[in-house]
Amino acid sequence: MNNRESIEKREYGFLSPLACKAAESKGRVHEEEQCEYRTDFQRDRDRIVHSKAFRRLIHKTQVFLAPEGDHYRTRLTHTLEVSQISRTVARILAYNEDLTEAIALGHDLGHTPFGHVGEKVLNNIHPGGFEHNVQSLRTVDVIEDTSKRRGLNLTYEVRDGILNHRGPVTPMTLEGQIVKICDRIAYVNHDIDDAIRSGVITFEDLPQREIEIIGSTHSERINNLIVDLCSNSEGKDVVSLSPVFADSLDRLRSYLFENVYNSTEVRGVSALDKVERIINSLYRYYMEHSDEIPGVYKLIEEEEGTAVAVKDLVSGMTDRYALNLYDKLFVPQGWRQL
Repeated sequence: MNNRESIEKREYGFLSPLACKAAESKGRVHEEEQCEYRTDFQRDRDRIVHSKAFRRLIHKTQVFLAPEGDHYRTRLTHTLEVSQISRTVARILAYNEDLTEAIALGHDLGHTPFGHVGEKVLNNIHPGGFEHNVQSLRTVDVIEDTSKRRGLNLTYEVRDGILNHRGPVTPMTLEGQIVKICDRIAYVNHDIDDAIRSGVITFEDLPQREIEIIGSTHSERINNLIVDLCSNSEGKDVVSLSPVFADSLDRLRSYLFENVYNSTEVRGVSALDKVERIINSLYRYYMEHSDEIPGVYKLIEEEEGTAVAVKDLVSGMTDRYALNLYDKLFVPQGWRQL
């Protein structure tokens, strides 16, 4: 039978010398007794999967708001794709899959309803702004809870990877660096897929030079990017794509920002004006009716102020919860039947 100590010992035999070993974790903010059978990184993964914030990802928009079709990505399916790609890379490079998976599964827990449109709106109205990676760390540190304390009390390495999966800071572990790159690999490719499915763009519209380099199909692009990432990173203390592939991926990403994320077609599909009105209205309502702030958010209000509590509350909502709450608070009852 495998126990935690035997797993930790085996890691030194089959993982790369560059990999982060569970036995060498910097630990948790609050010390706790270790599990008999699971390493600390395995426990972190399990805590994230069983969290309320993780379950809510299934009803949070990735790009398209309430699309007509069952095959568009949600924030949850995006997270699972990032996890799968990241684990594949970690396995090839002999890095710690458990740590990689935990970071990947937790990296987007702080996303707002209505995707990046919702994030942009909340960033504009909340004092101090809003960044989903910072909110993801806050979600596991403060908002989620266990039977023993507020916060999931994750390891330092997982928390670092969640916080720095975007932005200028390089994650401290190679596993965190894997997730940071694989997040981009995942969303660039699945957003191309969803944009073509929606009719916003066609395959012929894509920058053909980049397609020739990375691949013409979704599976080809994912495979080629994984192969390039692993080939370019093997034995190095930094995880990175080759310059050619990194440049092509960045160009595809820029194309998506110009022609999909910020396009008039998608703004029409995602109803930017409606999203702005919903989030603004809910934020303003709870700022003016702080006595109605529920649960753990009331504790946050007492500790950090009303604005922080309202930001945490609104950002944690799913798309449908926000829509239903807006309807309940602002639409006269008789009108809902019209």
